[in-house]
Amino acid sequence: MKFKVDEIASVIQQEIEQFESRIDVRQVGQVIEVGDGIARVYGLSDVMSGEMVEFPGGIHGLAFNLEENSVGVIILGDFLTINEGDEVRSTGRLLSVPVGDAVLGRVIDPLGNPLDGKGPVTTSERRLVETIAVGVAERQPVKEPLQTGIKAIDSMTPIGRGQRELIIGDRKTGKTAICIDTIINQKNTGVKCFYVAIGQKESTVAGLIEVLRKEGAMDYTTVIVAGASDPAPLQYVTPYAGCTMAEYFMFKGEHALIVYDDLSKLAVAYRQVSLLMRRSPGREAYPGDIFYCHSRLLERAAKLSDELGGGSLTALPIVETLEGEVSAYIPTNMISITDGQIYLQPDLFFAGQRPAMNVGISVSRVGGAAQVPAMKKVTGGLRLDLAAFRELQAFAQLGTDLDPATQARLNRGYRMTELLKQGLYRPMHVTDQVLSIYAGTHGRLDKISLDEVHAWEEAFLSFIHEQKKDIWRKITDSRQMDSETATELDEALTEFQKTYAGQHERETATV
Repeated sequence: MKFKVDEIASVIQQEIEQFESRIDVRQVGQVIEVGDGIARVYGLSDVMSGEMVEFPGGIHGLAFNLEENSVGVIILGDFLTINEGDEVRSTGRLLSVPVGDAVLGRVIDPLGNPLDGKGPVTTSERRLVETIAVGVAERQPVKEPLQTGIKAIDSMTPIGRGQRELIIGDRKTGKTAICIDTIINQKNTGVKCFYVAIGQKESTVAGLIEVLRKEGAMDYTTVIVAGASDPAPLQYVTPYAGCTMAEYFMFKGEHALIVYDDLSKLAVAYRQVSLLMRRSPGREAYPGDIFYCHSRLLERAAKLSDELGGGSLTALPIVETLEGEVSAYIPTNMISITDGQIYLQPDLFFAGQRPAMNVGISVSRVGGAAQVPAMKKVTGGLRLDLAAFRELQAFAQLGTDLDPATQARLNRGYRMTELLKQGLYRPMHVTDQVLSIYAGTHGRLDKISLDEVHAWEEAFLSFIHEQKKDIWRKITDSRQMDSETATELDEALTEFQKTYAGQHERETATV
């Protein structure tokens, strides 16, 4: 075997050129105790709070408690494979997640690992999970509407881009359904949507993903999941990771919507981790900084100033109550942080009112500033009328004889309540909502029987779309309901009612 001298010389030359005299210095510690998603580590004396550490097998952890003789680490992965005595390395990095267009349409875990079998999330951009919210000077007032497609919400508790609207109620009252409807309604609006599932059953989340896919909403939606079977540290990190991914689009000058489902699970996960770390418990055994845990997350939702691009991040946090107890610790904290709440009442839900929104307790603190002017004009006294109707309804149950005026108000209240009911995953265009509510508030449904209200509404909207498209376009383009448009709409309603009455009589005669 002959050696070629020039070949050997060129290889040596190449190795010399590429040689780097760099020493890889890493701080190494040792696991002294592990279990329940946390580990105590000895030896990492220079580690930062919130710094990533690496366990054998590529499992990552987060420095959570910096104590005198050890470091408390929360393990972001399978802690059952970590043993006492294992080596732990500091990384010198804070927790970050992949961001950008690559995450859209994907189902991922809080660390950016794919859960949908579509391969890795390929993006060069990453952002830190924990960042400080933008200051007051860098924001502007919330004034641009974000349509949910739900009549009851868009008319009475409007949500604006950059707002934080709490959705609160007992379990199984339709909280998630409102958020999914809102995501579906963002189709063709350019709003990027993020659904964060914290401690939910994987089968439930899979069902929601299937609904989003069927409705074509997964094209602009990212689902971040830490299921009920995932360790508490992973559940705790999930909403912050989702917020970071959504913030990327806000800082790009675009609009994003994020749903946290639900933040009472975040509180439970944080309580579990804090108690395991021997942090002092407070009320209901939650740690003293549980308020900060929620507020630093929700404060990141904002409408940026025009100098920063005018982007927005709208947050819809969900909180579950027990037996309608709105004054419990976590619900009151959340109500004080957010810009309004939509309270879903079990009694209304079981009575068939969907969404089961309690008009009296539900409020939007941004108010009409984030409402289409046409909707604002049409729904002027709707909230008060419905609240008064609820009182009258309770009074009427006593069986007292009512005067004709009171009876008429009751009849209209029943019809408006029926009109505000909406099917699951059937968001409506804002102009259709304006037309329906205008007809209801102007007494056009007073002579229609209750069980016919939805058939009448459907027929009326079809009539407008087919024969009076000009009125629909006028309201959509101008977003106003001026006197001229109102007159045209009144004429269209009169014309429709004649045809509807005639058609109804023919159908009755046929039957």
